[in-house]
Amino acid sequence: MKLKFLLIFVLIYSINLTAQEFKSAVEYLNFIEKEQTTISKSTWKYTSAVAHSKSARRIDNTRKQLIKSIDAAKTKISNLKDGYKGDVEYRDQVIQFLDISKININEEYGKLINMQEVAEQSYDAMEAYLLMRDLINEKLDAENEKVENGFRSFALKYNITIGNGTSELSEKIKLSNDVFDYHTALYLIFFKANFTDINLSQSIENKDLNTIQQNANTLIQYADEGLEKLKGIKPYKGDSSVIMATKKALEFYEKEAQQYVPKIVSFLMFNDKFENAKKLMESKSAKDRTKEEIDNYNTLVNQVNKEIDNYNKINNTNVQEKNNIIDSWNNAGENFISSHVPVD
Repeated sequence: MKLKFLLIFVLIYSINLTAQEFKSAVEYLNFIEKEQTTISKSTWKYTSAVAHSKSARRIDNTRKQLIKSIDAAKTKISNLKDGYKGDVEYRDQVIQFLDISKININEEYGKLINMQEVAEQSYDAMEAYLLMRDLINEKLDAENEKVENGFRSFALKYNITIGNGTSELSEKIKLSNDVFDYHTALYLIFFKANFTDINLSQSIENKDLNTIQQNANTLIQYADEGLEKLKGIKPYKGDSSVIMATKKALEFYEKEAQQYVPKIVSFLMFNDKFENAKKLMESKSAKDRTKEEIDNYNTLVNQVNKEIDNYNKINNTNVQEKNNIIDSWNNAGENFISSHVPVD
């Protein structure tokens, strides 16, 4: 999950304050900056946990710690009743940002969790989930920009010279966001075909020939579309592992639809023919069955047994290859994130 926070740092010199009366505007900015630094560190711990931990408990614990950091910072900054010599504009902008940040991390996070639970039920649901996630980030970006503008306005008003550099933490979180965005783009390409394949498997299980063919055609379409999109995606800092994993998955799905499905359709049609012959044979008494009918039926029995054996071999091979492809993609995705998101 991608989370973006205020990452403006001005370390002019160190001052320990025991009261909320400031000798200079610089002291005032440094006081607020100290609280922002605490939040940034908590934000990074959360981002790092998402990237490197498979423990849902650890991830949620770091999220709760992030909320505590936001609450603590808001309390301290809110206690600056007079701001700086009665100027409370920048203070209020920071407080507003903290409020919105908490809502997004707390309440909006809950909505995302609920959406995540159903996201894999359809491609539209997955797109809606990712769109919601991006909208949350856009809100934070917009508020972040307001605070940054407020910071610069305050500095300009009180003749404070500020640098243009960025902190190590801000660079880490920006880099992490880029990594997650890159992963998401490739995941959507993979998911679209993968979800269609799930529908295809369900239609095969239901022995619905029309739906099987529809899903097979759609799978070919999505695989072709995905392979075309991959041509426009460059390796991330020389790392093409997720691109290659996605390419192999799409090639498998296309091969499955073109080669595996026709064999399955052929088997199901033959099996349907056998079941009809069986019903016809069973509808007649033994004395009414001709030798020709019995011979033909016995031939079908022998043939269907061979077809079942062949079907099981084909199906097992396909399932094994598919599971390997999915595992490879998941491993490539996880390794990509853990490799490119910096460690604490």
